[in-house]
Amino acid sequence: MDFGVEGHLYRNKTNERRGLRGPRRRGRLCARLLAFAASFAFAACAWAQQEGTLPPAPDPGPPAPMSGSIHGVVTSDNGSVYEGARVELEFSHDEDPATAPQKTDSGGVFNFANLPAGEFKLTISSNGFVTQSISGVLHAGEAFDARTIVLPVASTTSVVEVSAESRVEIAQEQLNLEEKQRVLGAIPNYYVSYDPNAVPLTSRQKYQLAWRTSVDPVTWAMTGLIAGAEQADNTFAGYGQGAQGYGKRFGANDADGLFDTMIGGAVLPSLFKQDPRYFYKGTGTIRSRAMYAIANSVICKGDNGRWQTNYSAILGGLAAGGISNLYYPASNRSGVELTFENALIGTAEGAMQNLAQEFIVRRLTPRLPKYGAGAP
Repeated sequence: MDFGVEGHLYRNKTNERRGLRGPRRRGRLCARLLAFAASFAFAACAWAQQEGTLPPAPDPGPPAPMSGSIHGVVTSDNGSVYEGARVELEFSHDEDPATAPQKTDSGGVFNFANLPAGEFKLTISSNGFVTQSISGVLHAGEAFDARTIVLPVASTTSVVEVSAESRVEIAQEQLNLEEKQRVLGAIPNYYVSYDPNAVPLTSRQKYQLAWRTSVDPVTWAMTGLIAGAEQADNTFAGYGQGAQGYGKRFGANDADGLFDTMIGGAVLPSLFKQDPRYFYKGTGTIRSRAMYAIANSVICKGDNGRWQTNYSAILGGLAAGGISNLYYPASNRSGVELTFENALIGTAEGAMQNLAQEFIVRRLTPRLPKYGAGAP
């Protein structure tokens, strides 16, 4: 029994210790959980405050503007495209970058790319032509079309100081326009200047003009028609008939034109420094224009701009007539007297041609440039 009581008491004490230890353990566990929760909450608040104090992301700024372009075509008065014209581009704002000038290509086209938006000014220029300017506003990403820009030939009222090299360039540009002159759009009419104050030609340009006239396909076609008419009429019977006779007549007529043009239009004008062209008057009374045209069969402009005896045409006709005795049939060769007679006839024919140029031919020649008025 004592054992039982002591055992019972022991068990009761043991149970009592266990009963007291259980609440303590639970209290400690709760305290630990509360401390962990508090630490977690403190860390979360600190992290939130740190996030709130981070510097803001940098502003990327406005988007880069889209680049634009400006393009166009430059032509001359007669509608042909103009290669080599200088095109300058300026923007109105000082901060805009400078743009290098351009030269128009073989199609007369210019094109400025990668340009900022803003107000701009285009300036198109070339020696011997009137400078043109165009202003506008280029918007972001726009492909601005300046369309067709016409460069008129400079009028005689323009005062321009040019070097010898520039004068050669101006003469070449004017010559290029003259080589487009065709009566009824077909027959070459290169030896007429409708600019009363055209720049004198160099020797090289005089030979160029003579050669272009001589080898023009229409010149050959007209030579062929004349040879056919002579064969049909049996002119120069010594040449005979058939293909051989036609070939001789064609060759003789072609040689006549070649020698007359080259000697009277290039060789002697270079030697005497004379201009082989007829300068269209176009103003004044009919009588004054007619007298001017007739006089131009024996006088011409010198390269110095002064009127003088037309030695080139007079001696050129004599020389060509003398050379023709080398290839015409013996029965048709002319002596010295007849050669001079033919030269006089050629001078009269030149006067008739000048009258036709003054009163008729211009009306039959399309797309002529507009020149300023002035005394030739």
